[in-house]
Amino acid sequence: VQLVESGGGLVQPGGSLRLSCAASGFTFSQYAMHWYRQAPGKERELVATIGRAGGAAYADSVKGRFTLSRDNAKKSLSLQMNSLKSEDTAVYYCNVVRFSVDYWGQGTQVTVSS
Repeated sequence: VQLVESGGGLVQPGGSLRLSCAASGFTFSQYAMHWYRQAPGKERELVATIGRAGGAAYADSVKGRFTLSRDNAKKSLSLQMNSLKSEDTAVYYCNVVRFSVDYWGQGTQVTVSS
């Protein structure tokens, strides 16, 4: 299993970023996928989840601002993040759970600052 995140960077408050996760090594379409984030000094938290058919759920802190989608043919995830706030600053991780084992990408840094 390999998960590779991309798309992070520095953005001003109110700005937007689009994160991507490229998956390989497993049958992508058969698994729910997740985005987590971890801010300095804080625990990793679940940001959004998308089911096999594309239905998504979000943490209250990002609801209405973030949109998670998947392309099963391309084995990829996209997390569109709008109206970014300083508290969204974190390393963002793509995740899948297979046979009760968590798999993680290397993470991509998102920094929201003026």
